[in-house]
Amino acid sequence: MGRLIGIDLGTTNSCVSIMQDDTPIVIPNSEGSRTTPSMVSITEAGERLVGQLAKRAHVANPKHTIFAVKRLMGRKFLDADVQKMAKSSPYDIVGGGNGDACVRIRNKEMSATEVSSIILETLKKVAEEYLGEAVTDAVITVPAYFDDAQRQATRDAGKIAGLEVQRIVNEPTAAALAYGVQNEGKDEVIAVYDLGGGTFDISILEISMGMFQVRATNGDTFLGGEDFDVRLVDFLRDQFKEQTGIDLAGDNMALQRIKEAAEKAKMELSAVKETDINLPFLAVNNNGPQHLVTTITRKEFEDLTRDLVERTLEPCRAALTDASLTTKEIDHVLLVGGQTRMPLVQSMVSDFFGLKPYKGINPDEVVAMGACIQGGIIEGSVEDILLLDVVPLSIGVETAGGIFARIINKNTPIPTRKGMVFTTAVDNQPFVNIRVCQGEREMVEDNKVLATFQLQGIPPAPRGLPQIEVSFEVDANGILSCSARDLGTGREQRVQVTPNYGLTEEDIERIQTESQLFADEDRQKREIAELRNKAETLIYTTERAIEEYSDILEEGEIAEIKADLVWCKGKVDSTDVEALRDAVMRLETSAHLFSEVLYRDFLDKEE
Repeated sequence: MGRLIGIDLGTTNSCVSIMQDDTPIVIPNSEGSRTTPSMVSITEAGERLVGQLAKRAHVANPKHTIFAVKRLMGRKFLDADVQKMAKSSPYDIVGGGNGDACVRIRNKEMSATEVSSIILETLKKVAEEYLGEAVTDAVITVPAYFDDAQRQATRDAGKIAGLEVQRIVNEPTAAALAYGVQNEGKDEVIAVYDLGGGTFDISILEISMGMFQVRATNGDTFLGGEDFDVRLVDFLRDQFKEQTGIDLAGDNMALQRIKEAAEKAKMELSAVKETDINLPFLAVNNNGPQHLVTTITRKEFEDLTRDLVERTLEPCRAALTDASLTTKEIDHVLLVGGQTRMPLVQSMVSDFFGLKPYKGINPDEVVAMGACIQGGIIEGSVEDILLLDVVPLSIGVETAGGIFARIINKNTPIPTRKGMVFTTAVDNQPFVNIRVCQGEREMVEDNKVLATFQLQGIPPAPRGLPQIEVSFEVDANGILSCSARDLGTGREQRVQVTPNYGLTEEDIERIQTESQLFADEDRQKREIAELRNKAETLIYTTERAIEEYSDILEEGEIAEIKADLVWCKGKVDSTDVEALRDAVMRLETSAHLFSEVLYRDFLDKEE
């Protein structure tokens, strides 16, 4: 195993970390930021922009810039939440070949997993540039309430990005790890309230003598900071319509400008009581250019979003009930995720738990730090820590009448393995169809069908006689696998579950190949850009040298330098790497005569 990194793959921003000298270190990207926007934009020329570059391109290129893609991972296009997102999204969300939610960008359909892999690959490069060596392995975090399909999609995204995903860890659990390492030696029960850009989780954990045991988890995978932004965007859009009579629905560029202003205002309102929004030339009507100039107060924003904060409290109640605990038995409340900086969130969480939230951790970085600590546990560099997580949602099968039969109940510690015995419904039935489901409703149609598989090769027998035990195994990543055993013959068979969601191995291989082609293109574009910068700098310094020091060289030497200077100027806009490199080398070699003569004169004077 090569170097291992911890990655918080967030809805709005992502973060990468590494263990150094037994300490988790957050790695800054090339722009010096410790988090990277989870955004991908594709230009008209086909160039992929990721992170801050994509965010800058968003205003001018909203239809071809993807954000909040984490919300689409492992989901079907016809899911109600996906449909709601598709109606308001500036980019196209469509149904892929197998019904999965995909994005259409530059006339190409990309799965949410593929888009996420581009973000992960960028974070991998950030780590490699920092370390100066290859990164091969990763621990990646997911919302605690992610189901099996969403976890599979995250693992596939890591594989496409060239990472061996050693562990999938729940985000609140990762945050608790970072907190526990920082507060070593304390035995306590903590609640991790994680309200990020796109998801909400609450986990109750017990920490004792280096053991981190998750007692219960709950949440909402479609509730986060993006929803707070939407409320403010809608408010500002309605206000603009009242003032000007112009409805901006469908004007993606104007709406994106409002969204950026809303995000900025939201962050400012965490520190001040009111803030100004000034967007000139937002639209044009018969009266000329129209501007959005307004002031929004913290109270107005809180009134717009109070119900969203209240929505987080019901999962908190459910998690406490499942853990058989009361709020009085919670020692600390950790706030994780950027949206927890909102004063209303902090006050409502404080009132609910009767505790002031612990603020000794950075809510944007703590999950990534916990991920790399888990990586340290796997590598053996972090000792005396044991992590026991749980299954977030019940797993079972469909039985007669469409009833959901639970086999593994929610909040069961993982890894775990449990089974149920099935039989046949028809004489001499050679196979049994099994539908694997996940959720908390009583009927299969109200839960999520994760996979279907068929157990074949059952010996001929009257109906009801064969006894077939189907076992479900959830590994430490929270990912499900199945096996089956005929109790009559003792013959055991592992069954390859075909997911209803996610990518096939062929899909992954295809995307990896395409990704490598893009990687080669990106390397070439980067090399051209670096050579071009070098050429422009060399041209400038050579021209200055000719102006100031032409008298120290022979006329023939000056003529040669000028000829190479003209040649290099002619190649500076070339996309031919070899031609550009050759032009730079020629000018470097001839212009070096100035340095040689000046250095020789300097030594003569010293003597």
